[in-house]
Formats: sequence, structure tokens, C-alpha cells
Amino acid sequence: MKKYTYNEITLTQYIFLIHGAQVGIGVLQLPRILAEKAGTDGWIIIIFGWIASIVASLIIIQIMKKYPEGTLIDLITKYFGKWAGKAIALFIALYFAYSAFLILQRSILFIQIWILPGVAGYVLMFLFAIPTYTIARSGIRIIGRYAELVFFLLLWMPFFYWFALWGNHHWIHLLPLFKDMKKVLLATKTTAYSFFGFEIVFLLYPFLQNKEKASVGIIIANSLSMLVFLFITLVCFAFFSPDEITHFNEPTLSILKVVEFRFLERMEIIFLAFYLLVLSRAWMPYIYGAVFCTSWLFGKQNHSKHLLLLLLLMVVTIYFVIPTFNQNDLLQGLSAKIAFPFIYIIPLFLWIYLSIHERIRSRFIK
Repeated sequence: MKKYTYNEITLTQYIFLIHGAQVGIGVLQLPRILAEKAGTDGWIIIIFGWIASIVASLIIIQIMKKYPEGTLIDLITKYFGKWAGKAIALFIALYFAYSAFLILQRSILFIQIWILPGVAGYVLMFLFAIPTYTIARSGIRIIGRYAELVFFLLLWMPFFYWFALWGNHHWIHLLPLFKDMKKVLLATKTTAYSFFGFEIVFLLYPFLQNKEKASVGIIIANSLSMLVFLFITLVCFAFFSPDEITHFNEPTLSILKVVEFRFLERMEIIFLAFYLLVLSRAWMPYIYGAVFCTSWLFGKQNHSKHLLLLLLLMVVTIYFVIPTFNQNDLLQGLSAKIAFPFIYIIPLFLWIYLSIHERIRSRFIK
């Protein structure tokens, strides 16, 4: 009997959960970061980052195939013992909670700067916590449906940039191509950070109905994210000059300041208000993943109390520690250093170990 049958997700939900976890706060700053690292050839880095994420994703899928009815925690427990399983559950819970908190914190900072400068951070965190609790307490299936709904509801948002580029673009900014490929190659690691999010497959895999399509699904999810990153980067590179773009913290929003209608001004504020729905798709899977792991640690089926406690803890943290952009940047840098080996390096060695273990075991059985 399948352990997680009660909360199974479809392939579409699986794709949009991964895609939603990847496309978050990073999109707003990505064009500036790429321009600083590699100039207007920065868009090429996205393709290299996409290839790296595809390879890492497929390795994770191969690992999960070793124990298809369980999460990474169950797999580690099976092969390495109970205490190893508890250790990885605690690590993933802390990592996911930390990642969700950073996304929420950054979202609050954006709102305070662009929309509601006079509202306290803990108030905004509390307002975010209410819908997050309502959706996440119902399980990963409901979060998957929410991610799917938000994706299709916001398909019209790229048209914001069509209006911005109308008469304000210069594709010559991208020329000449391949100016300094050495810089591009050295900066590939930067784009690899932007694709963080596919690691939630470690917990999503046993919930997927058709596990045979897990590899195809994760390739589609990564490809959708790559297209979003590539689109927004090329738009910003065509709009801003190579030197000008580095002076805007969030060029993805700043570009929309030129868009005005007789009946509406400040389009960037309208865009950001809708973009909060996109950001919510990023923090919700992480929050669910954190409380899923803590519930597993304590042997509980219902994660609602853990979810409520985690959200209240985040509200209290924001109340006592007033967030700043510099602080959030430092915390994101720390998160990237922790996540990179967990996502790109450790899975490779784990896959090699499990493959060797299975071969040795099959020889002894024969």
C-alpha cells in the first residue's frame, strides 16, 4: 500500500510546484546580477544554469527511484538507519523553513519600499501567514492546485513588458555577442542559484501519481523557469544600457515606470501586487516541506499545529528583528552556500553510493 496515496498530485501540479518554487524573488534582481557578472552576455549564463539544473534534477529523480514510495527521509532511513533519517529530516526542515523565511522577508521589503512604506513588517508577515496557513494546512495536493491556478491566472503579466518595450528598446545593447566567454563560464554558478527550488522533489516524488513521468515533468519545470529568466533578462538588457542596468536594484520593476495610461499610473506597483501571488508559490512549498519534516520527526500525521507554530515564529521574528535589504542579501548568500552542495554535489555522491550498493547486493543475492 502506498504511504502517501491520500495526498497524490498530478503531473501538472508537480510541474507547477517545482516551477513555482524556482521563480520567486530572484527574478526581480537577476538581470542586474547577470549584467554585473558578465555584461550583456549574461543571458547566456541562464542557458548554462538551465543545463546544470537539468542534470542535477535527473540525478535526484534517479535517487528517488531507489525508494519510490518514500521521501528522501524515508530513503536515508532505509539505507543508513534511523538516526541518519532523523538528522536529514532536521536538516531539511531547517533549510526549508529558512528558505521560506527569506522569501517572505524579501517580499515584505518589496512591499514596504514600493507599495506600503508605513506598514510594519510583522503586520505584513501576519497578513501573509493567514492565507498561507489556510492553503498549506490542507496538504501538498491543495498547494499544487493553488500553484497551477496562479500560473494560468497570471499568464497575461508578460504583456506589461510589451508596453514597456514599445519604442524604448535597443537590441544593439546585446551586441557583440560572446564578448568574454571566460566571464560567462565563471559566472555560471550565479545562475545555478536562480534555479534552486527543484530540490523539493525530494519530498514531492512519492506524492506523484505517474512516477514514470517524473523526469519529463522536472525537465518541463526547469525549462519553464529558464524561459521566464531568459525573457525578463533579454527585455531588461534591451531596455537599459549595459552600464545603466547595474544602477537599478530591481530592474524588472524599474522598467515598468515608463508605462502609463490616462486612467492608470505606477504600473510597477500594480505588477508587484499581482507578483505577490507568484512569490507565494515559492514560499508555500518550502513551508509545507519544513512542517512535513517536523511532523515526520515526531511521528505525527497532522502537520497543522506545526504549521501554525512555524508561522507564528516567523511573525515574532520579524517583530523583534526589523528586516533590511543588506541583511536579507547576507542571509541569501549564506543560504546559497548551504544549498549548493545539498542540491548539486551531495545527490551525485548519494546516487553513486546507492547504485554501487544495489549492484553488490544483487550479486550476493544471486
